Amino acid sequence: MANFSKSNVPQFSVEVYQNAFLPEGGREVNAIVTVTSTGGGTTGGIPLAGSGPAYGAGPGAAVVLMVDCSGSMDYPPTKMRNARDATAAAIDTLREGTLFAVVAGTHVAQEVYPGGGRLAVADAHTKVLAKDALRGLSAGGGTAIGTWLRLTDRLLGPADAGIRHGVLLTDGRNEHEAPEDLRAALESCAGRFTCDARGVGTDWEVKEVTGIASALLGTADIVADPSGLADDFTRMMENVMGKEVADVALRLWTPVGVEIRFVKQVAPSVADLTGRRTEAGPRAGDYPTGSWGDESRDYHVCVRVPQAGIGQEMLAARVSLILPDPSGAGTPQTLSQGLVRAVWTDDMAASTSINPQVAHYTGQAELAQVIQQGLEARKSGDFDGATAKLGRAVQLASASGNQDTARLLSKVVDVVDAATGTVRLKAKVAEADEMTLETRSTKTVRVKK
Repeated sequence: MANFSKSNVPQFSVEVYQNAFLPEGGREVNAIVTVTSTGGGTTGGIPLAGSGPAYGAGPGAAVVLMVDCSGSMDYPPTKMRNARDATAAAIDTLREGTLFAVVAGTHVAQEVYPGGGRLAVADAHTKVLAKDALRGLSAGGGTAIGTWLRLTDRLLGPADAGIRHGVLLTDGRNEHEAPEDLRAALESCAGRFTCDARGVGTDWEVKEVTGIASALLGTADIVADPSGLADDFTRMMENVMGKEVADVALRLWTPVGVEIRFVKQVAPSVADLTGRRTEAGPRAGDYPTGSWGDESRDYHVCVRVPQAGIGQEMLAARVSLILPDPSGAGTPQTLSQGLVRAVWTDDMAASTSINPQVAHYTGQAELAQVIQQGLEARKSGDFDGATAKLGRAVQLASASGNQDTARLLSKVVDVVDAATGTVRLKAKVAEADEMTLETRSTKTVRVKK
């Protein structure tokens, strides 16, 4: 483990967990990389003394709240009122000095507060004005989420802030723009700001909401009962206010002949970063991780090394945490790094032992996959396939101690024997329960180290 820090700024550490031993002819190397940031959220979101451009902190945070105001938000009428109350609660949670704006989203995007293509500076006065402006929100029109994201990007783009963040609330499907328009908007916004997405009620599309959060390195969740929105928005904004460092990248350098099979975040949720690599010099690539406060995350790195003889060893990969110079002109800063090794041995016990962290997260990734496959099979009428997949999910959730997921699964299947994955599909399942399981399927539990 290596650790690089600077006084009064968040400190990052990298730990690598792996079984470095391979049998003769073995080529696949797996490692779990644990990244921990300390000192980023302990100030309650107040910029740390000494933070500056080198750490991406700028003067603080800029936040845009996107509120669905489409016609369906009027059914029931309490939904719109709950959305207004939740947005007001989020505004109350903003720390003093945070730049912010509110956007109303329908088939077009409109500025609600402060208007004029600007961001307001949060203080007691502007918070009151913003909450007053919320009273004018009413439901009507369609849903074109790409337009909301593009307006948010235009508002956040000029902001002199280290943390740029969006919060998106929707209750329906993105029916008033083509899917390629939303994809293009996400591609345009990726790397420019992070975004948490929430679906309220049960008339929205899980893959749309989770896809938005995934593309913009945020969180996704369901708020089935609109009365829970205010609490959810308060927690979400408290988390954003605890972020201190933005645009941290996981850089993977590999020697000649080494192929990268995949790079995945595996805790606190599963997210495949493999296709999001940007080249960073000879044999090096950067994988985005977004913004950090006081927290720890795990990543699964899998590489394929050249064949070697018994007794040989090599560096399979060097994993570094990189913070780019905000100006783009200077040298990126290395915050911490760790090494992934490969050692060939004829000791059968050593070479066949699976590292506990690798085994655990391989199971968690499979858990997310079989839940999604099982729910798809159920929707398509393949009940035998659904039973098999969801039974495997119950087995994996039980074995790994993922009690939250096990609880969600029990609302979709009757569990006969969790250890063997023997289940029966429930005849009737509440739509909210099915959507909650699908939305939260990628959430994982940490391995007990």
